Amino acid sequence: MAGRGVLPSVGRAGGCCGTAAAESFTAVSGKELVNRGVHSARDHAIRDVTARTGSRCDHERLHSAIDHRTPDQVDTEWRQQHKAAARDQPSTTA
Repeated sequence: MAGRGVLPSVGRAGGCCGTAAAESFTAVSGKELVNRGVHSARDHAIRDVTARTGSRCDHERLHSAIDHRTPDQVDTEWRQQHKAAARDQPSTTA
């Protein structure tokens, strides 16, 4: 994975902070998504990894750091705000 610019996890094996699922996911993702070399561009790899992680946790898990909302809810809100802000900007083309 290092040859492809992917950084390994910084957690240690057997840690007590519940990292087993993340470590397992990282290992599987590395084997299934990265090491096969099927991505023609970085954006394609990001899309595939995001789709995999999003389907596993972002739709249901509430986080206290974001007012007990899901990351998916926060992302949707952020995108809507930025879409509206872009729409409200004056055009720079003449």
